Amino acid sequence: MPTAIAVDPTVLANRLRPVLLQLNRQLRREIHSLGVTGGQVSLLVQIKYRPGIGIRELAALERMSVPGMSKFISRLEEAGLVQRAPVEGDQRRVGLTLTSAGQKVLRSVKSKRTAWLSARLRELDPEELDAIDAAIEPLAHLLAEDES
Repeated sequence: MPTAIAVDPTVLANRLRPVLLQLNRQLRREIHSLGVTGGQVSLLVQIKYRPGIGIRELAALERMSVPGMSKFISRLEEAGLVQRAPVEGDQRRVGLTLTSAGQKVLRSVKSKRTAWLSARLRELDPEELDAIDAAIEPLAHLLAEDES
């Protein structure tokens, strides 16, 4: 019985990285018409899933300085996408939440990106779709390890 040929992780990484980067660029381009940047969307997503998060904690998650994060949040506030409010149970602490406009922007981002990706996937044959489907779980596993 023939043995499986092991794929060199470095070779695979060199092939996968540019594809993922280009895919990410394309998905980011889809939101330009919404008036937000990819970085702003990233912050809105963090705030959505962590309502009440503080600027310091958000800066740590995004690996940014606190003053830099404050500037980004101020822009999002001016755009009416996030608001600062005292955290329940600790009136000294201020947390961030999405406004209804911020929630609407995230829904629009998801819709535009899904439509773009879905249209591209429809161009593939069933075997290619199966291969992509099979790759999702291992790729998600890689990301989960990075977050821990």
